[in-house]
Amino acid sequence: MDIYTRKSWWKWWLALFGIIIIGISAYFTVYLTQKLSEEERKKVEQYALVLKQQSDLEFETSDFTLHLKITGDNTTIPVILENQLGGIDGHINFDENVDIEEELKQIKKSGQKPIAGAEGVNIYFKKSRLLQLLEFFPFLQLLLIAFFIGLGYLFFSASRRSEQDQVWVGMAKETAHQLGTPIMGIVGWIDYLKEMNPEDEETNEIVTELRNDVKRLELIADRFSKIGSDPELVPSNIYDELEAIRGYMQRRAPRKMVFDFPEPNQEPIMVAVNSHLLQWVFENLIRNSIDATEKGIGTISAKINVVGNKVEVLLSDTGSGIPPSKLKRVFEPGFSTKKRGWGLGLSLAKRIIDEYHSGKIFVKQSEVGKGTTFSIQLKKE
Repeated sequence: MDIYTRKSWWKWWLALFGIIIIGISAYFTVYLTQKLSEEERKKVEQYALVLKQQSDLEFETSDFTLHLKITGDNTTIPVILENQLGGIDGHINFDENVDIEEELKQIKKSGQKPIAGAEGVNIYFKKSRLLQLLEFFPFLQLLLIAFFIGLGYLFFSASRRSEQDQVWVGMAKETAHQLGTPIMGIVGWIDYLKEMNPEDEETNEIVTELRNDVKRLELIADRFSKIGSDPELVPSNIYDELEAIRGYMQRRAPRKMVFDFPEPNQEPIMVAVNSHLLQWVFENLIRNSIDATEKGIGTISAKINVVGNKVEVLLSDTGSGIPPSKLKRVFEPGFSTKKRGWGLGLSLAKRIIDEYHSGKIFVKQSEVGKGTTFSIQLKKE
């Protein structure tokens, strides 16, 4: 199981725990709401009973202290008294500007059964403001938790990307630095080898190939040294860039691999690029295409489209393709479909195109068993 699969499982587990916490909180809130609602109904029933008893008792000889306390304690529950004719005899705990008749209609429409009071009076009531707020509390709580989780995710994602960038930059520059010393040593040995047998053709041929390899190593070191800094972008013909990488890669590809690239002698299409870094992107994509073909037999093709002020380079192959479940992860550092792959090539390619060239790179099309097409979009000069 790779690191991204493990990370995906952790996300699901965290989401599950979050749902459980929200569920428990919501259940407890609903439980409290029901209990409070029952208590409010009991208070209204007591209120109705007190009103009924007051009408039955003689005013001059009876003690109404308890009755007045019970009726006076209700300062939160809105109550409406309706007589036998449907008129309103009284109400409490409503705002002054509220239409009581409309409030009564809404209460009846909700299906509430009235509580019988004195002499045919029906008592209706609404939920207190506190109970209404408590009913909405789970939704508010869910919103706040979702906001907190989203904010935390964005913060930690930005922090993790920043740390990754620092690691990438540090590794790249250290790699360039470490390559510098052996390259200088190899150059010295090449010069020494040539001086030993300056007239020997075989020695000269070996020296020539060694110098070519050293130039390649210097190019690689230069590529790594540019990671983390702002590379210089200069206008370049995109046809020349493709022809240069085709010539280099075709000599190193299996003989049965076909390269279908546009002819270089066409009307130039200029783009502002850093040639070393752009060649690195093309090289990574083509190497992946070669690895994706069975036994090195297939076709790698390139096409150029100009749309407005953008130049689109399409690199396609007839390889094994990328499963749909993995398309979103192909540019993640460390992700690779190859058993021995490091998963760095496409991640570096995306960084080079997106950050250094202000362009875009993405998988335009891929089908398992038929091949993959990458799209690289650059600004036209």
